[in-house]
Amino acid sequence: MNNEVMIAITIAVAIVAVIITAANFPKIRHAFLVPEGYAGLLYHKGKFVEVLGAGRHIRWGRHFTLDAQDLRKASLLVAGQEVLTADNVGLKVSLLVAYQVTDPAKAAHDTQNWRGDLYNAAQLALRAVVGRVAVETLLNQRLEIGVQLLARVQPEGAKIGVNALTVEVKDVMFSADLKRAFTDVLKAKQEGQAALERARGESASLRNLANAARVLEGNPALMNLRLMQSLTAAQNAGNTLVLGVPGGFVPLKNGNAGLPAPNTEEGGAT
Repeated sequence: MNNEVMIAITIAVAIVAVIITAANFPKIRHAFLVPEGYAGLLYHKGKFVEVLGAGRHIRWGRHFTLDAQDLRKASLLVAGQEVLTADNVGLKVSLLVAYQVTDPAKAAHDTQNWRGDLYNAAQLALRAVVGRVAVETLLNQRLEIGVQLLARVQPEGAKIGVNALTVEVKDVMFSADLKRAFTDVLKAKQEGQAALERARGESASLRNLANAARVLEGNPALMNLRLMQSLTAAQNAGNTLVLGVPGGFVPLKNGNAGLPAPNTEEGGAT
C-alpha cells in the first residue's frame, strides 16, 4: 500500500512540476518598428489594442500584428467634374485637396475607404458651391471658392479622422463653343476698354490745350516766347518752317537765319 501511495504522490508532484514549468516558460517576444511619419495600429488576435508612435516597440506573447498608417501630408486630385453654374453654364472643374490623417484608428476602423469618402465629400461640395455662383465669379474668385469648399469638406473629413488642409480649384474646362464665346466677349471688353482710354486721353489733351490757350490769350509775351521756342526747335531739327506774315513769307532753314521778306509795296526798293 505504501508503494502505491508513493507512486501516486510522485505522479502528482510530476504533474505539478510540469504545470509550473509550462506557466513559467518564456513567452514569444515581438519587436515592432514604426517609421517616422507613420503610426502603428497594434492588434492582438485581430482586435485593436493601441496606437504606437514612431520608434521600436516590444510586445510579449503570440498573435500580435501591426498595421502602419501614413500620417504625412498628402494631396488628392478630384478629376474634372461636370457641374452647372448658377447662370446655367456647363463646365468641368477639377480640385486639389490637401489632407493629413490625424486619427489613424478612426480612419482605419470607422470607414471602409477613407480616401474614397474624402473624394466624394469634395465632389458634393463642388456641386453645391459652383451651383450657386456665376461662371465669371468662378473664374475671378477661385480663392474665395476654395475657402467655401474647404468649409464643407473639413467636417466630413473629421468624421473619418482626416483633416482637410486646403481645397483649391485646379482647372476650369469649357467646351469649344464656350471657349470661342468667352474669347469674343473678352476681346470686345478689351477693345471697349482701349477705346475708353483713348477717349479719356483725347479729352485730357483737349483740356490741356484749352487751358494753354487761355493762358496765352491773357499773356502775349508768353505767346511770343512759346513761338520763339518752336522756331528754335524747328531750326535745330533741320526742318523748314514757313510763317505767314504781312508782306510775304519768311523761310527758316537749318544754318540760315530768317531774312526779312522783300518789300512789295508800291514804290518800295527791290
